[in-house]
Amino acid sequence: MLVVDRDAKYREWLRLHLGILCPEATVGAIDLAEFEPWASMVADRDCDVLLLAASFGTSPEDPEAQGLDLLRKLRARNVSSAVIALAEDGNELTAVRALQLGAADYLPKRLVTPERLRTSVRVALRRIEQRVARRLADLAHTAQAVTLDATAQQLPERPGDAAAAPRELDAETPPVIPGYSIAKKIGESEKAVVYLAASAALGTDVALKVSRTMREGNAERQVLEREYKAILAIRHPAVVRIHDYGVEKGLEYLAMEYFPRGDLKARMYFGVTEAETLRYLEQIAAALRVVHGAGVLHRDLKPPNVMLRESDDVVLIDFGLARTLDGSHSTRTGVLRGSPYYMSPEQALGEELDARSDLYSLGVIYHEMLTGKKPFTGGSAMEVLQQHVNAPPPLLPLSLSRHTPLLARLLAKRREDRFNTADEVIEAAAALRSRAIPQAQPTAA
Repeated sequence: MLVVDRDAKYREWLRLHLGILCPEATVGAIDLAEFEPWASMVADRDCDVLLLAASFGTSPEDPEAQGLDLLRKLRARNVSSAVIALAEDGNELTAVRALQLGAADYLPKRLVTPERLRTSVRVALRRIEQRVARRLADLAHTAQAVTLDATAQQLPERPGDAAAAPRELDAETPPVIPGYSIAKKIGESEKAVVYLAASAALGTDVALKVSRTMREGNAERQVLEREYKAILAIRHPAVVRIHDYGVEKGLEYLAMEYFPRGDLKARMYFGVTEAETLRYLEQIAAALRVVHGAGVLHRDLKPPNVMLRESDDVVLIDFGLARTLDGSHSTRTGVLRGSPYYMSPEQALGEELDARSDLYSLGVIYHEMLTGKKPFTGGSAMEVLQQHVNAPPPLLPLSLSRHTPLLARLLAKRREDRFNTADEVIEAAAALRSRAIPQAQPTAA
């Protein structure tokens, strides 16, 4: 996908949110002034969906209608990208003309909303599906013309052909990892599947995390390796312990501690009291103190990534999105990763992150433990992120008002207004917990 717009901030905003709508896509962005040189060199494989923001004038004949002119040039060059026209001006006549020139959809830029953008992307994706279907039909027609003599030769597959493309792990069919006896699947994500397995070497159960993508050689051997390296530098009971890392027949795997009690999300389902909420808040902050002290930013703090020991102490897991705090690794990947419900405003905007971003995520968890509800929800990921950036947190019920000052510091929009360190959060939570807090009925999640 490619975003073309002269407004740098709007361009960046669209690029980031397209990454959320289509997490498997590569999303780029260029200035409108750079578009014509780009279009003169583009091939179909270079861009499937193009969001073109430009002036579409007051009529199809308007000489200032740059958007229509660019659509004509794309059509003349047989560029078949699905184009979503974002009109800075224009009217019904220019909309009709844009569609006649091949645009998949036409939206007045000032009226773009998350829902309308989502709908336009779906229209563009349908255009791509139709294009692919036509190409497959052409290929099928060509295949029918191949002589039986050529087919009868049954040429063997060239070595390496099967390894050229990645294969996907079937999560329902456990892989064979030497040294581990897999019992059942206990979790999965976009990148990996987690199994409960018995370790022959350790003589105990482990959580075996296996990458979904299988490749030959060293290609793409980074998904779990990055997580392994991030956790390896941290030896503390508040951070999951890694037992083993390896690659077996193209599959990366991590063997980690297994926590039979489950995660904080499951615990919250049954509700937690105020006292329990503050204790969990302190413990998660203490875990973040350890992580940040090791120079690591978690970036994906949420209840499913907070596990519980038998003692009810918390343990942080899933460091697949972790980055260092020393600036040696950029946090700007071009595609937002993690859960929109727990992202800080600066993470939603694609800005550089520091430890205060994790503290904001902790504030979201704090609110959810207190009320049983996330502070920000919406019909799309973009709506949720926009609320993180602009909307004030919902007010707590009067019975929970004693938590408002602490929660407000954690959920401040400007990171300068938040706590600077996890130590400050621990101190504030301990002070609040030391006051008399009634053992109220837990809040159902």
